[in-house]
Amino acid sequence: MEDLGLVAWPPAPIRTERLVLRESEARDRAAFIELLTSAEVNTYLGGPRPRDEVEREMPEVPARWPGSFVVDLDGAMIGQILLRRATGHSRPAAVGKADLGYLFLPQAWGFGYAAEACAAALRWLAGVLPGEPVVLTTQSANVGSMRLAAKLGFLEVERFEAWDAEQWLGMRSPAAA
Repeated sequence: MEDLGLVAWPPAPIRTERLVLRESEARDRAAFIELLTSAEVNTYLGGPRPRDEVEREMPEVPARWPGSFVVDLDGAMIGQILLRRATGHSRPAAVGKADLGYLFLPQAWGFGYAAEACAAALRWLAGVLPGEPVVLTTQSANVGSMRLAAKLGFLEVERFEAWDAEQWLGMRSPAAA
């Protein structure tokens, strides 16, 4: 994966009804560690990483690169939105397109925050890269992620086997923006 190219970064914080999408700060480090070490968060992502390893490797200000948004609720990080260029994707239909990823802490699940944050990030992307199709890959067994993909306007391109599980690749056309 690569960054999105000639996109000015960081953008001004993106505000929604309840959330702020912003660049990461030092105060987000603990939440990033929790995201990467949570068994619940990583159920469909190959499992959690060991906490001591993540704490040792995590920089003071984590994930500070173009396309990485912290999702902030009332001043605290509850998740991360990732927008990267899918240059090394295993599926030809996805190669070179913008790729949407997201991680949310379990206590933020079930409130619509992921849909709200992803929709805001996709609107931002449509503003800076008009006409850009976006792909999303998730395990088909991840019911919550499949529902979110449908809600955001992603349509199935294909299913394929990877990492010992069926994967779902969806694409959102620029017209869905």
